[in-house]
Amino acid sequence: MDKEYRDNPLDEPTATGLLDSLAKAVPQSVEPPSFEPHLEGDIPVLPLRNTVLFPDVIIPVSVGRKKSIAVLENLGSRKTVVFTSQKDSEKGDPKADDLYRIGTVGLILKSLKMPDGSMNIIVQGLRTVGINQFTQIEPFFSASVTPIEMRETMSQELGAYARTIKQVASQVIELSPNIPSEASYAVQNIESTPFLIHFLASNLNVNSSEKQAILELSSYADRADKLIEYLSREVKVLELSKQIQTKVKLDMDKVQREFYLRQQLKTIQNELGEFDGQVQETNKFKELLAKKNLSKETQEIVEKEIERLARIPQASPDYGVTRTYLETILALPWNEYTATKINLKEAGRILNEDHYGLEKVKQRILEYLAVLKLKSNMKAPILCFLGPPGVGKTSLGKSIARALGRKFVRISLGGVRDESEIRGHRRTYIGAMPGRIIQGLRRAGSSDAVFMLDEIDKIGHDHRGDPSSALLEVLDPAQNSTFSDHYLEIAYDLSRVMFIATANTLDSLSAPLRDRMEVININGYTDFEKLHIANQYLIPRQMEEHGIKSDFFELDNASVLKIINSYTREAGVRNLEREIAGICRSVAKDIAFQLDDDESATPIKIQVKTDDLKKYLGLEKFYPEVSEPVTMPGVAVGLAWTAVGGDILFIESTVTKGSGRLILTGQLGDVMRESAQAALSYLKSCAEYFKIPDEAFKYWDVHLHIPQGAIPKDGPSAGVTILTSLASIFTQRNVKGKIAMTGEITLRGHILPVGGIKSKILAASRAGITEILLPERNRNEILEAQETAKDMLNGMSFKFFDEMDDLLDYVLEPISEEEALARYLPPQPEPEAPIQNEEELHTNKESVAAKKGDQMIRFE
Repeated sequence: MDKEYRDNPLDEPTATGLLDSLAKAVPQSVEPPSFEPHLEGDIPVLPLRNTVLFPDVIIPVSVGRKKSIAVLENLGSRKTVVFTSQKDSEKGDPKADDLYRIGTVGLILKSLKMPDGSMNIIVQGLRTVGINQFTQIEPFFSASVTPIEMRETMSQELGAYARTIKQVASQVIELSPNIPSEASYAVQNIESTPFLIHFLASNLNVNSSEKQAILELSSYADRADKLIEYLSREVKVLELSKQIQTKVKLDMDKVQREFYLRQQLKTIQNELGEFDGQVQETNKFKELLAKKNLSKETQEIVEKEIERLARIPQASPDYGVTRTYLETILALPWNEYTATKINLKEAGRILNEDHYGLEKVKQRILEYLAVLKLKSNMKAPILCFLGPPGVGKTSLGKSIARALGRKFVRISLGGVRDESEIRGHRRTYIGAMPGRIIQGLRRAGSSDAVFMLDEIDKIGHDHRGDPSSALLEVLDPAQNSTFSDHYLEIAYDLSRVMFIATANTLDSLSAPLRDRMEVININGYTDFEKLHIANQYLIPRQMEEHGIKSDFFELDNASVLKIINSYTREAGVRNLEREIAGICRSVAKDIAFQLDDDESATPIKIQVKTDDLKKYLGLEKFYPEVSEPVTMPGVAVGLAWTAVGGDILFIESTVTKGSGRLILTGQLGDVMRESAQAALSYLKSCAEYFKIPDEAFKYWDVHLHIPQGAIPKDGPSAGVTILTSLASIFTQRNVKGKIAMTGEITLRGHILPVGGIKSKILAASRAGITEILLPERNRNEILEAQETAKDMLNGMSFKFFDEMDDLLDYVLEPISEEEALARYLPPQPEPEAPIQNEEELHTNKESVAAKKGDQMIRFE
């Protein structure tokens, strides 16, 4: 130990403890010393670590710190020193504030200098003192002290304390295996009660702060109480330790006994020709292996593991690991497929029965079944259903499995960040298990199940790996026939498994993962489709879940349409089902009230009309956003695509006096900001065509804002709408009512095609828009929609444009040039002040300075 960190008792760097101290010889009788210390003036102070000096007690101390050695070297004829403990024993060079103010004056009985420069001393405590103040810090501590007088305690009370202390101390000695029984006699023979208290307190197995708490008590009764508390705690610890040792010994004896009995049983079974449990398990695995249709390579691996299991002792940890591994392998459906006869008509009926609409998805499934019927061993496709929440992506997987006659397995990948969730853990890890893919096939019991990977776009990655990269092998038809799970370490054929992924957006997926899947868009439902879904699926399901019979409840089509338009605003039908469930709960309550009066009575049928919806669902939550035409310039309506469906976007512009700046607000992303810059630049280049005065761009600032500023917005389809808004404010021409638009522009005014057309059309329909302006190159999508989803386009008209000039001429209301100039009057520049001569300029400066006084800012 570094001598800078000494000043400890000689035997240990911390308090020796009651057990070890009592093991040493204890004097038969120790009387307080007759030496009376001299306490006047300054007395040297020696800090102690990890121990406390009590009056009447003799302890050895090893002194190694410079300040402490300086105390001993400067004692001279004086043999008394104040010993006080440090508050923090880790500090090698304590300050005055680091020392307790209650200590003990000690008499140095003997000192011995060691070869390394340290000193060993024997100290006997004399009396407790309080440190008034430190009078010297360097080269060692000195302080003025005051003796602490102990409050008187009746001799009978002290005698009772002494008897109790001796009894508890004897229990400690009796429970301690390392203390000889003679130590109990030595404690019993201590006649002085104060010395008994101080001796046992000095050697307690507690930290120095608890010993200091005893020292700071000013009566022997209080010190005795605290000592008895600590001794009683020691007794409880020793009793508990003895119980633990006894239990461990019994357990070890039991294990040894069972081992001998097991060996005897094994010998007897061998003599009788019977086999133990290990042999039976090995035979069971061999029987299971014979029933499996494994490849030759896999069968050899399993046979080696079975032979290894037979050689491992049952008590070995490897036995359980190997047994679990064999159970997992032999429970998997190796080359086991569903033997079903494919009937395309029946499959089509099931798909139409479970879901309304979704013709493209149903067509793709029927195509797969047709090929599978002609070629039974074809590889399954990797489909990805892309669309907003609530459109039926997950439930569609169950319908596909039912149509195929296969088992259905679903796992959710939302929030999965560990690669081992896909590929499994190595067998060497504690608690290792296969990945979710292998576990799912084990539950399904078939190697051609329909496997749904739900929320694949919510998958994450961190320091534990990238699960999306681990999915590359799973979802690659060219690789998944030899998929390797880390737990199995054997190639497993996934080529016959039909994987279906679902996602709200593909932006978060890596390009290689997107490339391995066939994406099928499920954009959302029209009001007509939602009405059919509600009548055919949602209302019957909620009535059944709420115990309502069809004779007691009716919700007409007008009410359903009112719920769709005024209480929900979504691409799917999830919130629609919630609102229907809310009505069913209220209806169930009304029916239950009717039955309270008469259980045998037939409840009156409840018919919910549009006027009753306020009673059941409250006030309307949504209103048509574009119910009236915009009556002021600078406002245009755009169409946007989001991960939860289409939406409409109001873009507003206004101008203020300024210097031609463009101000953008509404949490716009980089793409939309660049679209705004491009739109303004194009408008400047065509100012003459649109009859915009040159001063408009020089003396006016234009502020473009997209409401709902708390929502970030970005995307490459707002350029047309932004340019329309800017052209409207600069030409003071209103945008025609109930028109929405989408598309991106170039600096030359060309209109570029965009995506998400169906979602945008559905959003426009919900908002009450009747006419949509689209890029010319999106015409084919509308033509296709007219053939496959005519109801979606009911009441809608479409215009297609290649150039912004044509679109602006169409969308902006006509206005005469005189009326435009009357609405718009560009500001004139301020007239320049005449140049003053030097004398007038100097006079003006002094005048300004006199007005400003000390606040004038001078530019040198």
